[in-house]
This record gives sequence, C-alpha cells and structure tokens, in this order.
Amino acid sequence: MPFNDTMKTCTRRNFLITAAGAAGAAALHRPAQLFAADAKPQAPIPSYLKGYQNLYRTDPRAAARQWFREAKFGLFMHYGLYSLLGSGEWVQHQQKIPVNDYAKLKDRFRAEKFDADFITDLALAAEMKYVNITTRHHDSFCLWDTKETDFKSTNSPARRDLVAELAEQCRKKRLGLCLYYSHGRDWRHPHAPNNDEWGGNARPGYENVETGYAMGATHDLAKYVDFVAAQVAELLTNYGPIAAIWLDGIGVPLSRRNRVAAWHCQELYDLIHRLQPQVLISYKQGLLGTEDFMAPERHWRSKTEKPLEICDTLQPKGWGYKKAEDGNHKSPDDVIQMLGKAAAISANLLLNTGPLADGSIQPEDVSTLKQVGKRIREQGFPTGTSGAPSEREPRKQP
Repeated sequence: MPFNDTMKTCTRRNFLITAAGAAGAAALHRPAQLFAADAKPQAPIPSYLKGYQNLYRTDPRAAARQWFREAKFGLFMHYGLYSLLGSGEWVQHQQKIPVNDYAKLKDRFRAEKFDADFITDLALAAEMKYVNITTRHHDSFCLWDTKETDFKSTNSPARRDLVAELAEQCRKKRLGLCLYYSHGRDWRHPHAPNNDEWGGNARPGYENVETGYAMGATHDLAKYVDFVAAQVAELLTNYGPIAAIWLDGIGVPLSRRNRVAAWHCQELYDLIHRLQPQVLISYKQGLLGTEDFMAPERHWRSKTEKPLEICDTLQPKGWGYKKAEDGNHKSPDDVIQMLGKAAAISANLLLNTGPLADGSIQPEDVSTLKQVGKRIREQGFPTGTSGAPSEREPRKQP
C-alpha cells in the first residue's frame, strides 16, 4: 500500500492497561493517551434516555436495555467508498479489486449530499428511535476523523467527519446513535485476519500477493486487535453519548473457535462499558455470550432472553447501494410486515438504506419510510405477522 505510511504505529507495550481497573483484571491494549479520555465526564443522562432517569441513576445499562426493548424501529445506513461503485459493500471482495486500486476511490469521495439533519428527520418521520451508521466497513475506510489511519473521510475531498455530524443531530433530536464497526474483517490493515489462518472469506482471494499484507511469521493479529481497541475508544470519547457499538464480521473469529481468545473481545467489551457504561454491545447472534443484545439478520425466527434486533434491507439484497436493484425496493406494505414479524418475536427492526454515491438517501426509500411512519401514527406498530414480505434470499453478512 504501504499501509504503515498512513497508519499510526501501534505496539502492545503502548496499549497495556487493565480494562476493569481492578487487581487481576484482564489486560486490554490501547494507546496510553486514551487514559485522559476515560476521565471525560458524560452528560448526566443522554438525550435518547430521557424518560428513563430513575433507572439510569442506579444502572445506566439497565436503563439502556429497557429503552432498547421499547424502541421497536431503527434506521441502518451502509455508506462508504463502495457506494461510489453502486455494486454493494462487498464489491472489493467480490471483484477482487486490488487494495491500491480500491484506495483510489478515496480521492472521489465527496459526500456532498450527505445531510445528517435530513437523515435524522427522516428517521423521526418513520417513527424510528435510533440510527446506526457504518463508521468503518470491511474495506477499512473510516467515516470519522480517526487518528489511527489516513484512510478516512476527513482526508478525502469531502473533508467531513460524518459521524460527528450525525452525532450532533441525534443528540438534538433524542435519537440513539448506534455505531457499526467492522471487527472481524478488514481488507486493508496488514495484520488483520488473513485467509491462510482464518479461512478464505477473511480477505479477497487475490491472484497476486498483496504486498501491503503481513504474511507468515510477520503477521501479528495482536497489532490489529490494538488498532480496533484504539478506534473504538475514539468513537466513545469524541462523539458524545453512544447508544450501541454494533460489531460485524463474526464469521472470521468463529472460523477458528479455538483461537477466539486471541481477539480479546471481553477486554474490548469491558473498555466500552468503562468509557460509557450505558452503551449496549452486539456482535450479530453473539460471539462470547456476554453481549448486551443479539442482532441477527433477516429471517431469524426465535425469541431470546436478551434484547433482540433483526436487521434487514430496503433493497432486495444489498446493504450498500446497488444500482441494479433500483426500482425494486421494499414497499410500505413490506416494511409493515417486517415490523410485524419482528414484533412477533419481541424484536426491534433495524431497517437499512444504502445511500447513493453522493450521500443522499434513495428517493424510493424516503417515500417508503415516510409512508410507514404515517401508518404507524394512524394505526400503531404492528403486533403480529402474516406472510413474508419477500422471497429474496438473504446475504450472510451485511
């Protein structure tokens, strides 16, 4: 690439702390400068938790869980460099686009019509209670002003921190802000899981060796784990109250169950709760079992003891924008049925839209969400289900 020209060097000795702050607690690795960030006071109660004050004072996370169980409906957005190509968020992997070639998309990223005010107003119009955005998908491009890499929106022609803009609007409008973060997959970082050790789906199956990837004995997953911890800490210290950290890429760590400990996930969870005790954590259907809620995809049918969220798309299949699916998005009737199916298993519905290349929301999705909100205000949320909204097959990963 070379990646190290743009990545801040992270070593384990610079990260060593105790996540729980107690003697004998497990070690988590992250930058020493983040100690100061731990001391930043949060607002007495996040705006999205107004109405849960009494419980929040005694148990912030219990208050957040109660809010989440009652939220019912959230907006998901997959937006990034892949949006420029209009072929979905897995385009780099599917088309085996070399890392350096894919990185050139950064110089075309302008997000000129990404409007956090409009997005949050749309969520409210749809009777949604929270918004979730892909801060960093598997391609490793970041939508915030991270200090850990230059592969980010503030270092593109956009010159914008989209997470900051969305956070501001969510705070003003009492919407929970949830942050998607690709944990198990990264197609750029040299020490991210590779295909040799973690299976053929961890990275694109390039015919030629990517010289920026660390290989063999030089590959050190711990350096990637440190990078992840540092970035998650940034998101929790620089953007105000966060409702949830939504981790993705579970298929990679699960591919080697005997090596799950190498990811230090519980230490990461402990750090998240230390920085913001109300934050809820999900990792799809659950990696360790200590997550705060489950977030499986599409056709999940079982109730769970933990809070549950089903994620699905307004496009037929795609999460990131797919031009080939224009004109064939879910209808208001489809969405009402999806809400009914979620309600039948006491789950929230996290409904995804893939913004266009310029960051604007698909007009057909805008129309659908407004119509859904109108029906909810007139008739209330569905409480049951009948029939399937679609016969389309789901993808394995968003």
